[in-house]
Amino acid sequence: MTEWNTVADPGNIECSSASADEFSCVPPTNSCHEGSGASTDYRVSGDDVFTLTAGVKRSGGAPRKGSTVHGTQTNLADNSVKDLGWDCVRPGTPEADSPAAQIVITAEDFAELPVKAPIAHAGPERGWLPVNMVNVLYTDADTQELETEVLGTPVRIRATPVEFHWDLGDGNTITTTNPGKPFPSERVSSEYRLEGWYDITLTTTFTGQFSVDGGEWQDIEGSIEIESDPVELYAKSLESRLVNGSATDEEDDEDEDEPWIPERTPDTEGPIDPEARHRRI
Repeated sequence: MTEWNTVADPGNIECSSASADEFSCVPPTNSCHEGSGASTDYRVSGDDVFTLTAGVKRSGGAPRKGSTVHGTQTNLADNSVKDLGWDCVRPGTPEADSPAAQIVITAEDFAELPVKAPIAHAGPERGWLPVNMVNVLYTDADTQELETEVLGTPVRIRATPVEFHWDLGDGNTITTTNPGKPFPSERVSSEYRLEGWYDITLTTTFTGQFSVDGGEWQDIEGSIEIESDPVELYAKSLESRLVNGSATDEEDDEDEDEPWIPERTPDTEGPIDPEARHRRI
């Protein structure tokens, strides 16, 4: 969260006395009093508080029109504050015209917020599916709203899922703007060509908006990516085979409805599909 406050005296001004009421000053970078030269003469008033009078410039380029503001950035996760220094808000800009716009949520702030990872669903709930059978992928991703308060000001943040990236664990990947639906929908789906255990991982891209003290929604620049917990799935080859003496009892006992599924070990990990590809749907 970034907050800019208008200040009468930008401070941190290095000045040297030229006379009783004239000083040669180097204003802060980006302040409205910044000149075109390395140093600038300004007429000042008062003995203790040196207030730069905009427009009264002794030499160099003309002062920039606007309001000098000082910024601070608050980390919404731990409330730590960072000094952003000085800047000049020009007349007619949204920052100058709308007080609510003085608070800005950045992409970095957005990434610190506790946006929940959507739940990924893949394959049948039994945890396995036959090789070459359709594997339906979907998620219950909804828009999330979070509320916080920064420096006494209520701020609402809205996180909207806009893209879903599925990594099937065998080298195949899918990127889509569709969250998918449960079976019998096959809008977002895949299949495994080789037997073994696989991790299916969903990464969801969110864009964000924020509202300050009930004001209008404003876009947050950039986006964030949230990774969901992986789904373990075993791809089982069900083709007929000869039974030999070295086969385990479990392998001999398997039937078509509930085949024997091995424990997950390095030896039962699924291999990479040599024909793996990325699809956008």
